[in-house]
Amino acid sequence: MNQYETVFILTPVLSDEQTKEAVAKFKGILTDGGAEILNEEEWGLKKLAYPIQKKSTGFYAMLEFKADPQLISKLEVNYRRDERVLRYITVKNEKYAAEYAEKRRNKLAKKED
Repeated sequence: MNQYETVFILTPVLSDEQTKEAVAKFKGILTDGGAEILNEEEWGLKKLAYPIQKKSTGFYAMLEFKADPQLISKLEVNYRRDERVLRYITVKNEKYAAEYAEKRRNKLAKKED
């Protein structure tokens, strides 16, 4: 199992409940496929660098997980089919990126305590 990180931008016209539902949908796809979710972050509503579908803001969410490579194509097909998703990117974390992500998670956990 490889470690991956996916960031997706949801359309800003959604309510809080709808954004949480969309994030839960993609988490469900991952867990149903046997992935282990390591971290989930909601970065909130941010201004886009350029308009996408005539929208200048978007709701950003990031998921960090361990999964088999076959699951990535299934996840990205669901991103493309969902009209709430403006953009997405999924990246495989190499050894050093995985170490950095773990340090970052630990640092954020200490801040919350």
